[in-house]
Amino acid sequence: MSELANYESFDIEVKDQIAHVQFSRPEALNTMNKAFWLELPRCVQDIEANTDARVIVISSTGKHFSAGMDLGVFSDPKSVPMSGDPGRMAENLRRVVLQLQDTLTSLERVRLPVLAAVHGGCIGGALDLVCAADSRYCTADAYFTIKETELGMTADVGTLQRLPKLMPEGVVRELAYTGRKFGAEEAHRLGFVNTVYESQEAMQEGVMAIAAQIAANSPLAVTGCKEMINFSRDHSVEDSLKYMATWQSGMFRPTDMMKSFQAKAQKQAPSYDDLFPVKDLFSN
Repeated sequence: MSELANYESFDIEVKDQIAHVQFSRPEALNTMNKAFWLELPRCVQDIEANTDARVIVISSTGKHFSAGMDLGVFSDPKSVPMSGDPGRMAENLRRVVLQLQDTLTSLERVRLPVLAAVHGGCIGGALDLVCAADSRYCTADAYFTIKETELGMTADVGTLQRLPKLMPEGVVRELAYTGRKFGAEEAHRLGFVNTVYESQEAMQEGVMAIAAQIAANSPLAVTGCKEMINFSRDHSVEDSLKYMATWQSGMFRPTDMMKSFQAKAQKQAPSYDDLFPVKDLFSN
């Protein structure tokens, strides 16, 4: 296992095949600054390439999970020019937004399940982020808000595209149009979060236990589940069934199933081989 890189925005610990990524800027309310947007996909890739992790847990520190986008991201004239030809400025801004979207989509693209553990405020861009996770959990004091509307802009990095797949559309429209906060109880009732915990400590213990259950399963079976669920969300049932059949014909092997049967017969926990690490093309 290679040593992980150091990140300005995150602390990472990999233990028992669980990668725990914690936002590490509580003094700044874990706002999503320029370093954050650059580091998140690198962090995910680093975990996938250089560790034996089979699941990623994202949590935070301080008062809030994250206060969302750091406005400094858009105040750098090198990244987002505010003068010049309007057409060229618009084309540049479109590319910047696409790049920001790709940062959060990295949580969907990674073959490992991503579990988000939220406390306090999950505001604006942070809501975009947790919408891209596989599952969400929160503390009783957590709240969520599509803050961008209140600030005079349309949320643009994933909430409006993903949240209607996770909650009733009429509710999402209300939340988007008003920008109001919705709390842990409402989020749980609507199915946005799986479980509400009384404290951060209880949440961390509970989410880590779920992550351990995931890590104990065949990583090939788990990554197949993620691939199929993501594909099915964006395609018809017929297309998804055909893709499932193609996946199974290529990826299914009896090895892991036999290990499961043998372990059950021997009343032991099965031990599965790791997937091959994801590396850059032609890297060592």
